[in-house]
Amino acid sequence: MSSPNRIVQADNLEFLPTLQDGVAELIYIDPPFNTGRKQERRRTRSVRDEQQGDHIGFGGKRYRTVEISSSGYDDTFEDYQAFLRPRLEEAHRLLATNGSFFLHIDYRESHYSKVALDEVFGRDCFMNEIIWAYDYGARTKKRWAPKHDSILWYAKNPKDYIFDFDAMDRIPYMAPGLVNAEKAARGKTPTDVWWHTIVSPQGKERTGYATQKPLGVLDRIVKVHSREGGLVLDFFAGSGTTGAAAAGNRRKFLLVDLNPEAIKVMSQRLATYQPSIESHGPRAQEVADRIR
Repeated sequence: MSSPNRIVQADNLEFLPTLQDGVAELIYIDPPFNTGRKQERRRTRSVRDEQQGDHIGFGGKRYRTVEISSSGYDDTFEDYQAFLRPRLEEAHRLLATNGSFFLHIDYRESHYSKVALDEVFGRDCFMNEIIWAYDYGARTKKRWAPKHDSILWYAKNPKDYIFDFDAMDRIPYMAPGLVNAEKAARGKTPTDVWWHTIVSPQGKERTGYATQKPLGVLDRIVKVHSREGGLVLDFFAGSGTTGAAAAGNRRKFLLVDLNPEAIKVMSQRLATYQPSIESHGPRAQEVADRIR
């Protein structure tokens, strides 16, 4: 019997048309943001070296930084919306009648993307703009430092969609003394602004993959917007966080990415759930051959 969980190396625009209509209860994608630069993550370790050490460590001893590996991709598009639009149309086709679609994007393309989504899904199908806010990293001195992403939520049918309010995690009251003890103990439900740290560079969750998103954000989406046994689809799967959230909450996952490094990271991260590892289309082999 084949595994209900799949990891597919493919150009998503080549692979998605092979899937049947309405196959997924939940689709979340975190595509490139069109930052205009290469997204890269380096893995390093420190080696004792009194002669050529570039930093001082424990006990005043000198250490040299050694790069173990690096991964990433070029995040530059001449016409980003021409790249994204046909993929949004496929997402609409693949979504179940009571399903939800989430586009994770940032300020560079969020306004254009929302207009495109209004056209593909219909303006009445727009449910929320969720702001994922984090407080980490450098701050520019030339403008207000950007420290948030936008997650646009659309329902296939705005009058009938999966939204399990009882599955929603709770957050502490900032002033618990202003509510009764029962409410304080239970906590309150989140709003459309989600404060959640990025994946810590030293944390156990880290895979080393550039642009990895935190499991806590995907856990919240998966638990509320899908049901046990339902299929969760991510066709810009990257480090596989969507798959980890789906499997951890007893959902099936289908993860698609063209980057061989992403396939390797996902395969290792999700090995416990025994996904089938597949390759589809000529571009997958071209990319694999080019990176080897």
